[in-house]
Amino acid sequence: MVLSRAWSLTIAVLWMAASPASAAIYDQYSDLPAGREYDFVIAGGGTAGLAIADRLSTNSSFRVLVLEAGTSSVGVFNITVPYFSTRPSLQFDWNLTTTVQSGLGDRITFFPRGFILGGSSSVNGMFYTRGSAADFDRFAAVTGDEGWSWDSIQQYLALNENLVPPATNPNTHGEFDPAVHFTNGTVDVSLPSFPQSIDSKVLQAGDELGGSFSFNLDVNSGLPLGLGWLPRTIDSQGRRSSSATAYLGYAAKNNLDVLVNARVARVTPTSHSKNSASGLSFRTVEFSQDITNSTFFQVTATKEVIICGGVVGSPQILLNSGIGNSTTLLAAGIPPLVDLPSVGQNLSDQAFIANAFLANTTDTYDDINRNDTVSNEDLTTWLGESGQPGDVQGAGPLGDTFANQISYHRVSDELIEKYGDFSAGVTSPHLEIYPGNGFFIVPPPTGFYMSMTTVVVSPASRGSITINGSDPFAPPLIDPAYLTADFDIAAMKEAIAMVYRFFNASVWDGYILAPPEGLPSLSEFFTLNATDLDLQLETYIRNSTGTSAHPVGTVAMSAVNASYGVVDPDLRVKGVNGLRVVDASVFPFVTCSHTQVPVYVFAERAAKLIAAYWQEV
Repeated sequence: MVLSRAWSLTIAVLWMAASPASAAIYDQYSDLPAGREYDFVIAGGGTAGLAIADRLSTNSSFRVLVLEAGTSSVGVFNITVPYFSTRPSLQFDWNLTTTVQSGLGDRITFFPRGFILGGSSSVNGMFYTRGSAADFDRFAAVTGDEGWSWDSIQQYLALNENLVPPATNPNTHGEFDPAVHFTNGTVDVSLPSFPQSIDSKVLQAGDELGGSFSFNLDVNSGLPLGLGWLPRTIDSQGRRSSSATAYLGYAAKNNLDVLVNARVARVTPTSHSKNSASGLSFRTVEFSQDITNSTFFQVTATKEVIICGGVVGSPQILLNSGIGNSTTLLAAGIPPLVDLPSVGQNLSDQAFIANAFLANTTDTYDDINRNDTVSNEDLTTWLGESGQPGDVQGAGPLGDTFANQISYHRVSDELIEKYGDFSAGVTSPHLEIYPGNGFFIVPPPTGFYMSMTTVVVSPASRGSITINGSDPFAPPLIDPAYLTADFDIAAMKEAIAMVYRFFNASVWDGYILAPPEGLPSLSEFFTLNATDLDLQLETYIRNSTGTSAHPVGTVAMSAVNASYGVVDPDLRVKGVNGLRVVDASVFPFVTCSHTQVPVYVFAERAAKLIAAYWQEV
């Protein structure tokens, strides 16, 4: 789609007005204030990094520097429009791929990761899902730290969430439970603003079927099972609310600096420490602003370095620093300094399929991403310039993300008896299904679709991330090991069977014309021989599965005295001083949700832990 110059300028102005940066944002290291010392250096300005930076900088005695590998998000208006998240923005992505995946028919898959200030919160689908209470209680049990329990993290949800009215939907009664939400936090959250044509059908089907599709007033209550409305991180004017827009804030701070285009290579020992098992303190960060040459800069934190590089970047930085499995490091040509074999292990991601069914309608979102005339009309509406009475900013389909409802399900008892239960508990789901009024991402040239996305949110498969030699900027070897555990493929088969049962509700009569290629028709699904159906499903799943972009676990936290894990419950790297990791890589298990909200929770608590420690020292 081509935007006119007038529209480009208008959106740029709206974006700048929405997110004036509190921090000074610099493009070049030489532009940083001369001679300035920093108490905290944060390696990564993504979802967690900017939240921590903002919270620490509220103490005027702390000086904070953020090093972000990507570009600044200020003035980048395409990421402001929520529905444009369905359009690939490769210039804002690391463009990484996996190794060959045996569970996916030896395919290599895309592995998205935000390459822009705000990280993945600047480019994700904006789903606001917290996970189950059992997810956080399991974190507490595994680490021996009650501070990670569901009851304990409510204070951090309150710091993060600012529930606001959606742009054009003044009545959200019956779509959420006000008692479980917060209205004084930092990140704007809203219910759906623009009605999809399938909304009433989805809810009617849930009412008709009941069971696992029974209505859940609020999937964010800690008990997510069932079908409910889907909140998203979108403000009251229909704009994305990200870590960058929310935590960089409005009030200027002279103690917070952000340097973009700064790719961290490693952390290095600054001094010896009597208080760490290795005898080392890691407080110096080495980074480059041009990876095509050998020019590196160094900056040293007087208090701590906080790595927020994400599930890929954080283990990569640690390994390049000599922190990891000593045998692996020696093989890569890196002198081992701290033997932590768990670095890069325990990679867990949620297998994902966007199942697109051909629908008997023309009232879908498909033309937004394939017809410039429709897209431009919708953009005019979103800008509030359509000339209609009551025009408001954020109106129309572009002010929303691609799903209005979401449902969570447990697998059958038969599957659990056969393979075990990989969820956090009996009130926690294994599967997620959400409907979308159109083809996910870029639709085919013709046809109108309804998507039923299926996700295995409590997977058994575990993979790894490791470096590919001694070049700190070489793309790492990413092996999520999708569908290598028998439970995951069996669970995805049950998810697809649930979709067919959902479409068997009478409200869908005549609505679905054809299934995705490789799947049987609605009538055939229930009449096929069980063996033939199972084989057809397995072939389809292995050929269609990709990432949900929810990887976790590669720098997992564990109990203080555990023989495994990488960070302690306070997120300090085991055996060293001056170094913490805060992002999704520290989750020992993936939450049953989209991971954005749990990352914010970890960042909020980490900031409290860090500030409290240094105020006591």
